[in-house]
Amino acid sequence: MKRRWIWLSLGLLLAGAAAYVWREARRERKFEPQLRAAAQRYGVDPLLVKAVVWRESRFNPGARGASGEIGLMQVQEVAAQEWADTERIGSFAHEQCFNPDTNALAGAFYLSKLLKRYAGTDNPLPYALADYNAGRGNVLKWNTGAATTNSVQFLAQMSFPGTKAYVKSVLRRYAFYRFLFRLGWR
Repeated sequence: MKRRWIWLSLGLLLAGAAAYVWREARRERKFEPQLRAAAQRYGVDPLLVKAVVWRESRFNPGARGASGEIGLMQVQEVAAQEWADTERIGSFAHEQCFNPDTNALAGAFYLSKLLKRYAGTDNPLPYALADYNAGRGNVLKWNTGAATTNSVQFLAQMSFPGTKAYVKSVLRRYAFYRFLFRLGWR
C-alpha cells in the first residue's frame, strides 16, 4: 500500500512538472513572430530578445515596472520615444508599448543601439544588458580600467547586485535558448 502511494505521488509530481513545462513553452512561443520580426529588423539575435523578454516580463504584455517601464521588454518612455522619433512615428504615446508588436520593435531597437555602443569590448552583451537594466550612467561608473573592454572585469566591478543578477540571468537564458535551438527546438 505504501509503495502504491509513492508511485502515485511520483506520477502526480511528474504530470504536474510536464504540465508546467508545456504551459511555459506555450507562453514563450506566443509572441515569437513579433520578437523575431523586431530582432531581424534591428539586427539583434531573436534568441537574445526572447531572453530579455523572459527576464523582463515573463512574456506578459501587460507588465508594468516600478520605474514606468511597460510591456514585454519593459520599455521606458524615453527609449520608446527615441524609437518612435527615429522611425518618424507621429503622435506616439508610451502606452502603445503595451502592444506586443510596438513593444518588441522599440525594445529590439534600443537593445541594438546598446549592443553597438559597446561593440569595442570583448563581449558587448554584459555591457548592453547592464545599460538596459541600470542605465548608461551606472555602466560608465563600472566601465573603468580593464573593465573598459574586458567583460569579466566589468561584471566584477558592477556594484549593483540586482543588475549583476539580471545580466547573468539573461545570459544564462540566452545560452539555454541557443542550446534548444541547436537541438532543433523552437
